[in-house]
Amino acid sequence: MDKEARLHGTTMAEHPQALRLWLRMLTCTQLVETQVRAGLRESFASTLPRFDLLAQLERVPEGMKMKELSRCMMVTGGNITGITDQLVTEGLVQRVAVPDDRRAFRIKLTAKGRKQFGAMARAHEDWIVQAFGSLSDKEVSTLHRLLGKVKEHSHNTNNPPPDTL
Repeated sequence: MDKEARLHGTTMAEHPQALRLWLRMLTCTQLVETQVRAGLRESFASTLPRFDLLAQLERVPEGMKMKELSRCMMVTGGNITGITDQLVTEGLVQRVAVPDDRRAFRIKLTAKGRKQFGAMARAHEDWIVQAFGSLSDKEVSTLHRLLGKVKEHSHNTNNPPPDTL
């Protein structure tokens, strides 16, 4: 059952339009994510968390410490360790000692990992483009612009300026 189904049994007019929009956005996000997860599983025998970790590393060629990966991906260090262990075993990433910190390692993509991620990223892009295939370029641009306004408003609302006395 999708997020919009929560409103089932009530008339749509009973709920603010903004709530209906929010539930529609959540439903669409959930549907697209399900398609991406299935594509990663079927085409690459991989998962979305593994893809996300590889994507973080692809953006930082010098590699990242586990703590940095954990913060960027907003998951626990234990989650990062488990995924990293699998990717090391598969030869997609490597642990590199940090010279000034004997306890720390940087996680870096290997050449094999960079090649594998490149293929995954191209497929991921295709899946996202397909997910929005029913919209024209102009509609995609308009939706992007409008959601940007929501984002900006939310940033301003959630981060009010400090009170001055």
